[in-house]
Amino acid sequence: MSYTALYRKFRPLEFEDVKGQEHIVTTLKNQIKFERIGHAYLFCGTRGTGKTTVAKIFAKAVNCEHPVEGSPCNECATCKAINAGASLNVIEIDAASNNGVDNIREIRDEVSYSPTEGKYKVYIIDEVHMLSIGAFNALLKTLEEPPSYVIFILATTESHKIPITILSRCQRYDFKRITIEAIYGRLKELSDKENVEVEEKALRYIAKMGDGSLRDALSLLDQCIAFYLGKKLTYENALEVLGAVDTEVFSRILRSIMEKNIVSIISQIDDLIMQGRDLSQFVLEFTWYLRNLMLVKTSDNIEDVLDVSSEGLMRLKEEATRIDLQVIMRYIRIFSELSNQVKYATQKRVIIEIAFIKLCKPAMEANLDSVLDRLNYIEKQLEGGVTIQTASSPVLQQEETQKKAKPISDIPLPKAISEDIKEVVSQWRSIIEGMSGLVKPYLKTAKLSVGNDNKLIIVFSDFMADGIANTTERKQELQECIANKIGKTVEVDMRMLETGTSFEETYVDIQKVINMDIVIED
Repeated sequence: MSYTALYRKFRPLEFEDVKGQEHIVTTLKNQIKFERIGHAYLFCGTRGTGKTTVAKIFAKAVNCEHPVEGSPCNECATCKAINAGASLNVIEIDAASNNGVDNIREIRDEVSYSPTEGKYKVYIIDEVHMLSIGAFNALLKTLEEPPSYVIFILATTESHKIPITILSRCQRYDFKRITIEAIYGRLKELSDKENVEVEEKALRYIAKMGDGSLRDALSLLDQCIAFYLGKKLTYENALEVLGAVDTEVFSRILRSIMEKNIVSIISQIDDLIMQGRDLSQFVLEFTWYLRNLMLVKTSDNIEDVLDVSSEGLMRLKEEATRIDLQVIMRYIRIFSELSNQVKYATQKRVIIEIAFIKLCKPAMEANLDSVLDRLNYIEKQLEGGVTIQTASSPVLQQEETQKKAKPISDIPLPKAISEDIKEVVSQWRSIIEGMSGLVKPYLKTAKLSVGNDNKLIIVFSDFMADGIANTTERKQELQECIANKIGKTVEVDMRMLETGTSFEETYVDIQKVINMDIVIED
């Protein structure tokens, strides 16, 4: 016999088994008990919340020969026939593939015939919003005044697409997203029935991944069990199968952001990609992690709201003490924008890396929260006794540049360019080859200049290059490569080209100057 998916195998057969929709179940049971059954119902809600399941149970209950407190007995011939899908009284229609006027006209012709057995003919029209305008118009009259033995149940995930004329003729029931706790309880119950050993942490994670849909959660559980058939399903196993990321990884990445360590972040993203993690899911979950951090920061007693382990909560509380609220909100804004971009991006990795560089380099943005982030960072550095070279906003930078811009000929040259600098410039390409692979392309496109103290100045024209290369570790590595090549130490300074200026307006292109000297000497 072929295998039956968990969500089909354990589809509820009576109202008591329906999880998370007690407000709807109670209303429908009372209608059946007190014989106040309507002629048209509209079930709205997101996928996997029980709309079609409740519709089938309701169809059984109104036709059941021995209903129990408004719920079907599942023992009589009528209930068994409906459960087996063999009853002529319950007609299921998929509006996605039967959305024309002719399909609805067939229904209109059929309703004139009373049921051969049982009390009611029940038409369940799934995804009803897919019907054409003509089909809706054809349904109107029948929906408004159907025969006494006909009940229409319309199910949809997009109620806003249904004409108001249809809505006004139906009793509307909105199905809620099912809570993580309710989904977890159902998963635990079914895994016990299937004799599958699953860690509680794994079940809770799968329940969370269901995103309010019990059917989605059951499908994910099915997938995980199949991958580790015969073995205990652990939290790590679930993460591996679903392409998800552990919260400890989010914690490490957040600490790298706070340290402005772009190289560490890029390396961690590379590790996630090599492990086969889903980048879109990673963005959504990191946004959720930041949201949890914001809630911990803003409230003292948040344990009941957050669905995290006690260990995870302690980690969040510790990190909340090290970061300001407005900074967290800036991170959430950037990642909320990113989640929309990632859906349609062909180069997901690139735009995710850019977003992380934005987090580390507030100067890339002119928003108020970015300015506050920069001020906080400067304050912390000043507290640590570090001298800060201030940078104005892009708009002010442009105005200052227009005032201070000089002709190239007016930019003062050092009195004498040292032989060490000349040798570095002449061997620049071979020096770069000794650097790590991630930095090489950015150093190759950088411009070289020199300061009055014969310090080598490396100027970048884009933020990504500056973010990756302009770190203490990279400067040290470059200085070591220079020393290995020419046998002498040369001090290096890395800078980002100011917005609205060109390299020639601010710096001397030392590569051109040295090449000119060489030509003259020849």
